[in-house]
Amino acid sequence: MTNDLIYRGAVELAGLLRSRQVSATEVLEAHLDQIDKLNPLINAVVTLDEEDARAAAAEADRKIVAGEPVGPLHGLPISFKDAANTAGMRTTFGHPQFRDHVPTENDLHVQRILDAGAVRVGKTNVPEFAAGSHTFNRVFGATRNPYDPGKSAGGSSGGAAAALAAGFQPIADGSDMGGSLRNPASFCNVVGLRPTPGMVPNADGNNVFFPLGVAGPMGRTAADAALLFEVMTGVSSADPHSVFLPDPECPSTEPSPTDFAGLRIAFAPSLGGRIPVSREVLDVIEPQAAVLAALGAHVELDCPDLDGSEQVFRVLRAASFDSMWGEQLAAEPDAFNHFLAGNIREGALLTGRDVVRAEEGMTRLIRKAAGFFERYDLVIAPASQVVPFDVDLEYPTEIEGQRLQNYLDWMRAPYLFTPLGLPALSVPAGFTPAGLPVGLQMVGARGSDARLLHLASAFEKISSCSSVRPQGAAVL
Repeated sequence: MTNDLIYRGAVELAGLLRSRQVSATEVLEAHLDQIDKLNPLINAVVTLDEEDARAAAAEADRKIVAGEPVGPLHGLPISFKDAANTAGMRTTFGHPQFRDHVPTENDLHVQRILDAGAVRVGKTNVPEFAAGSHTFNRVFGATRNPYDPGKSAGGSSGGAAAALAAGFQPIADGSDMGGSLRNPASFCNVVGLRPTPGMVPNADGNNVFFPLGVAGPMGRTAADAALLFEVMTGVSSADPHSVFLPDPECPSTEPSPTDFAGLRIAFAPSLGGRIPVSREVLDVIEPQAAVLAALGAHVELDCPDLDGSEQVFRVLRAASFDSMWGEQLAAEPDAFNHFLAGNIREGALLTGRDVVRAEEGMTRLIRKAAGFFERYDLVIAPASQVVPFDVDLEYPTEIEGQRLQNYLDWMRAPYLFTPLGLPALSVPAGFTPAGLPVGLQMVGARGSDARLLHLASAFEKISSCSSVRPQGAAVL
């Protein structure tokens, strides 16, 4: 029964809890047992509060028995990303400076999830200050991939993705600037959605005008991610850019492979020749484009205009890092890992003109993308340029013989889409011969988040790999 509960979907579990076929306490204990067995190997959950979680589960059961109103996530266990503030629970951001930091307030999306009835269990691992797509830091070490513990789980939401894949929780929150929801989802065979900016309010960041970073949902299926997404969205007075975008084009029917019939799909396996992609990734992605074409989709090799996106992303990212940490780096040169320190120093060299021109470049990209989606319904592309790599590597240094210059170069597949202001997700697409997961990136028009999740759910019925559980190191 324990193994059965930990791999039930969030939507199904929520229904079982509301109908009293299973209790929140039983669901929690099943997941705590799985964490106890496998987290010492995977290192996905880095802070754990079993006592408070059991008390919250007991209260959830009391409400059900009493017939009190309950939220859509009632009784579902969740550990939050360690870059999100959790009141009364340690939040380290993966940095030694915050090793014992305990916030007094929840971030808005955390509060919304708890208000919807979720049971807080702990925190999931991140890279230092959530910067980078490989999860390791000097506080907790590296998170390992449940499909092969010798490999990376991706990042920065790597702990969250690994926790989902290993059966530690049915839903997970994450955040994404350059692929931090999409890359770990690809590596761990789960779904991660980078929402349209504004759909999930930036109510807690120090700059509501920063356009690149967003919070978003993860789940083992698109339906589970959609359940969490609905809770996280909604206007907030703390973020003047927060929006509620209705999605009238989202079908109300059950997702089906037939939903792809007639869709105009742009297939961008190398983003128009802009990035190198591992042959192992392409061997999984390319057949999926052919399958969609066979279902009646109009699939063409094409890509949105991404010219200048690299510069926009790197300038705005470096400028924000310098703003947040430049003074500290100057005072404490050894306070940051060398990746982050290098990016902070890059930001210190930028001028106001550089930043404004990057914002102008992003404006052009957003407008060009709007025109592109008048011709297409969907873009499909690799979610990551590589398959999960050795966990002890800092980052991949070459792809198909092409040398990479720094730790960001292998992340272009997701981050070149970031400045376009579009919703993008990774959905499980298949496995390499060695059994390593590969995700398909789907990108939609601004505000089409719900429709994108619907299409991802329809795709899951084609690929069938979302139900493939980890076999390595006796994860099952």
